[in-house]
Amino acid sequence: MQLLDGKKLTAEMKQEIASEVAAFKAAGGKTPHLAAILVGHDGGSETYVAGKVKACAEVGIKSTLVRFEEQVTEKELLLKIAAMNDDADIDGLIVQLPLPPHIAERHVIEAIDIRKDVDGFHPMNIGRMVIGIPSYLSATPAGILEILKRYNIPTAGKSCVVVGRSNIVGKPVSILLSRKGYPGDATVTLCHSRTVNLKDITRQADILIAAMGKPEFIRADMVKEGAVVIDVGITRMKSEVTKSGWKLIGDVKFDEVAPHCSYITPVPGGVGLLTVVALLKNTLLSAKKTIYP
Repeated sequence: MQLLDGKKLTAEMKQEIASEVAAFKAAGGKTPHLAAILVGHDGGSETYVAGKVKACAEVGIKSTLVRFEEQVTEKELLLKIAAMNDDADIDGLIVQLPLPPHIAERHVIEAIDIRKDVDGFHPMNIGRMVIGIPSYLSATPAGILEILKRYNIPTAGKSCVVVGRSNIVGKPVSILLSRKGYPGDATVTLCHSRTVNLKDITRQADILIAAMGKPEFIRADMVKEGAVVIDVGITRMKSEVTKSGWKLIGDVKFDEVAPHCSYITPVPGGVGLLTVVALLKNTLLSAKKTIYP
């Protein structure tokens, strides 16, 4: 069993992006600028956004964080998004999810200019991805592809099972791995809460991607011997043995599953770190006007 080390890959990719940013600026380009909007004070969201701000500083990307209290109206939030869409200095714009119940995520996602949608959530970017033309890839699926590529894991002709059908991870990664080229050309099965005989299906997977948000749902008897296991899930759970009082748990019961894998991602230290790097990469692409000239 070999760990798919997200920390190591993140360090490598940050160094690559920092070099690209420096070269772009040296050639007369602007400093790439990522702006984030955070509504409320959810602990997980605070952690994620802080990580994004820190990562921007590490690679030479400018960052702006706009905060709203949880009581902000949808109209106020949409007006702020419109103003940031019009700000020529901002290259990437993200709104941290989840949002309070009174704000429709769909309205917010569709309000972001597709040229600044570095999360890759806008329906137009998703549609471009589906038909294989240049687009911003959703950050987590993009991180999964990077892990597969950088560890040279074969995908062509492999059976890939994705457990979880979210618009953010499950659906897009299933499409990406079925596309022509590498990493792709896999035979993909997309499973979900209504799937019958789930264990029988996951046991056929050469590559198993767990993205349902259920802590330690994937057990040893659900995994094929020698499979590649990618754990996307991150759930914060109370812990009496950590200083913070919390610990992060994945969708895979790691200690039980790991001995049966050829490769596996840890949680933390796996896919989540690559997600932030994918945002940085998309922001640089936006500044360079690579996807949308």
